[in-house]
Amino acid sequence: MSNTPALIAGIGREMKHLAERQRVIAQNIANSETPGFKAREVEAPDFGALLQQTGCSSGVRIGRPTVSITGGMAALGARSPAGSHVIMDKDVSETKPDGNNVTLEDQLLKMGQLQADFAAMTNLYRKQQGLLKAALGRSG
Repeated sequence: MSNTPALIAGIGREMKHLAERQRVIAQNIANSETPGFKAREVEAPDFGALLQQTGCSSGVRIGRPTVSITGGMAALGARSPAGSHVIMDKDVSETKPDGNNVTLEDQLLKMGQLQADFAAMTNLYRKQQGLLKAALGRSG
């Protein structure tokens, strides 16, 4: 078991998730004019292990459906996204005639939300560090 407090571990996991999500959104934006490119998203992290670490394991289970590419889908050109945590984006507003479904407006909205989430996690981390310093009797 790690000596890292559960809250700090959770913040760290979320920051890694946000960094990966930023990378995928940037790839979507970069490929917004690539024919046939499909927007991708990063699947939300599973916090079930974090719940068990804090002792909240009394029957708590978090399930997530998985989607796999069938032979017929592969024959039509469908590909699994790189990495199991990167999935096809299901919240797309339009598909262009060339098959590309990346909409810059959607991606920029996601980037704005990502920035707000990142700021919230940074503030939580900063406040948690302040509380730990106060508990240890250190100022500043």
